[in-house]
Amino acid sequence: MAATTMSEGFRHQGKKAVLVVDDHPLMRQGLALLINQQHDMEVCGEAEEAQAAMQAIARHRPDILILDISLNGPDGLELLKSIRASDPGLPVLILSMHDEAIYAERALRARANGYIMKQEASEKVLVAIRRILNGDLYLSDRMSNKMLQQFIGGAPSMIQSRIAALSDRELEVFRLIGEGRATREIADELHLSIKTVETYQAHLKEKLALRSGRELIQHAIQWKINEKSS
Repeated sequence: MAATTMSEGFRHQGKKAVLVVDDHPLMRQGLALLINQQHDMEVCGEAEEAQAAMQAIARHRPDILILDISLNGPDGLELLKSIRASDPGLPVLILSMHDEAIYAERALRARANGYIMKQEASEKVLVAIRRILNGDLYLSDRMSNKMLQQFIGGAPSMIQSRIAALSDRELEVFRLIGEGRATREIADELHLSIKTVETYQAHLKEKLALRSGRELIQHAIQWKINEKSS
């Protein structure tokens, strides 16, 4: 699907241009309504998947990108890596429903400029955007404290440690398993062969010390439930 634009060919003087990439139309609309009410920023365009996002970046040259992790096709982390290969200086704020305890550090490693969960108040989204545009990183107070505790020696739980050791693609497959996707569905969504997905599933069982595919599904579903309730 092609990217859409809120202000094709025109940008208000002095306002920072924000591009929103999210697969939920209502989320995009809500962010646009919030941002366009501000005196110093406006939404210049929207996209719902990776290819449209890359086209929109080239067309609109935004000052900042707001990016969800869950997209149709390649996820937000994979898209971020592609963006960094072609536009290393574009500020990117990850805005996601996924647990920051799992994804925030991965996003920073992929050179995101900030991570905020969708459950946060709308005012914090604006704070995050402005802070990043000012050249700073943005993380929630909870995540900042967690990373500081890890730095000074706090140990994560065994399961959290094992999940943190997964590659980005392995975690993506694990997440889709937790959403109840079958192997063929995962292969189709990620544009992989069924054999490749089965290889990832085998790696997941080994890394998470699970004995069977059934245990893998149970752990993935439980992790997904815990993520939604955290």
